[in-house]
Amino acid sequence: MDALPLVGLVAVSAAIAGAARRTPVPAPLLLVAAGLIASYLPGIPAYTLDAHVVLPLLLPPLLYTAAFDSSYLDLRANLRPVALLSVGYVLFATVAVGWLAYRLVPGLPLTAALVLGAVVAPPDAVTAAAVARKVGLPGRITTILQGESLVNDATAITAYKVALAAAVGEGMSWGAGIGEFLLAAVGGVAVGLALMVPLHWLRTHLKEALLQNTLSLLIPFVAYAAAERVHASGVLAVVVVALYLGHRSWQVDFATRLQEEAVRKMVAFVLESSVFALIGLQLPFVLKGLGAYDTGDAARYAVLVFLAVVVVRFLWVYPATYTPRWLSRRIREREPGTDWRAPLIVGWAGMRGVVSLAIAFSIPYVTTDGDPFPARDLVLFLTFTTVIGTLVVQGLTLPVLVRVLKLPGRDERAETLAEAQAQSEASAAADARLEELLTDPHNHLPGPLADRLRAVLERRRNAVWERLGAADPVTGESADDTYRRLAREMIDAEREVFVRLRDERRIDDELLRTLLRRLDLEEAAAYRETDAP
Repeated sequence: MDALPLVGLVAVSAAIAGAARRTPVPAPLLLVAAGLIASYLPGIPAYTLDAHVVLPLLLPPLLYTAAFDSSYLDLRANLRPVALLSVGYVLFATVAVGWLAYRLVPGLPLTAALVLGAVVAPPDAVTAAAVARKVGLPGRITTILQGESLVNDATAITAYKVALAAAVGEGMSWGAGIGEFLLAAVGGVAVGLALMVPLHWLRTHLKEALLQNTLSLLIPFVAYAAAERVHASGVLAVVVVALYLGHRSWQVDFATRLQEEAVRKMVAFVLESSVFALIGLQLPFVLKGLGAYDTGDAARYAVLVFLAVVVVRFLWVYPATYTPRWLSRRIREREPGTDWRAPLIVGWAGMRGVVSLAIAFSIPYVTTDGDPFPARDLVLFLTFTTVIGTLVVQGLTLPVLVRVLKLPGRDERAETLAEAQAQSEASAAADARLEELLTDPHNHLPGPLADRLRAVLERRRNAVWERLGAADPVTGESADDTYRRLAREMIDAEREVFVRLRDERRIDDELLRTLLRRLDLEEAAAYRETDAP
């Protein structure tokens, strides 16, 4: 097997994603555009999406990272809107988009149209998180979109299985379809609940950071595979486990958390970048089977299905936002009020992604009778154009829409003030604990070392308050900026001496690595104290 094409895909995708951070365009859009262009360049290998690779190997770590970094408390507080979108909307979109596609696209059988509806129903978790970070959506809207995208894949995959069974001639009654959905949902949650406590126990009892991080890399695959083995939803199992472990990550050893965060972000960055590039690279495969369809007709069908997907989302979002509030005084009292702008953003933020394409590529070529699957190539083409359309049209215009609507963003000063108050309370508790410990003869410390502990504590106590102060009139730096710069200059001076001593053979390389790691940790600590990006 030639590994060079895979290495090239990862390297180029990462470079484009890194460059996108210097532009106002979200990285997913640049990566998809690059994939579309590269798909017809000479010498580019054929990168085919395989559902047997994407779903069990790429989806679990991406879902795990998104869920691990989500707030369990925020999701629980917004459980009703998240459930209405991740379950209710996906089922509604499957039927509504499927029926509209059946009416709008001549020759498309209803069963194949419902398969198309299920395939394009779920907005993508990776896309939602990436765009939300880029445009700076309000916190509650971001939570709802991320919560929806974490769970909706499970609903869509189950709906797809039911629609596919009807399309290939296996047949499935309403009762069997409901049973399939309940098995997937309840079974996935049950597997997640069964795994989360033992996995957390392992994470807190393994003493070697490398072993703990190896376990962390395996967790999403274990949860997904265990659930799929019993025909339950691997997606829900991964999400449940990740939410629990993320909520209790403070109980894990600090060395594990430091390594784990770096590794998790690196893996997510590489996979996200590669996945969006892969979407664009599918263009030749999608167009290959369209020989039986006129180009103009296929383009018209693509526009109609894209419009159907957009309209159907709004047909669900606005009633789902306001109807429960009209019917229930308890909901009105418990949940914050909202105006027309919030559901408009939620409705427009329905970008589709790689899961839809992966499911579409898994559609069989023949039915159980041996006949060709009806309109398979057209369904694949319409899925591809819908994914590209939502990414380009909605992804490019969403930042503009957020600015035009003037939605209230994050209040950074209020957040900093809350952080300062929390740090003040924590520092007071730590100070009291330190004085209590120092009264014990077993904890005797020389005066300078005890003072150093107090100084570090005082620095943490004051660091956040200093961010609320004015910048230095001479340098324009905040106190935090100056502190970090001076700390870095001091550490750089020490680092140069250690390297010189190694070059002079006064210390060996092993000792140099030990000393440099100590400096690295001190520099990281200086940055964390002042909340540097």
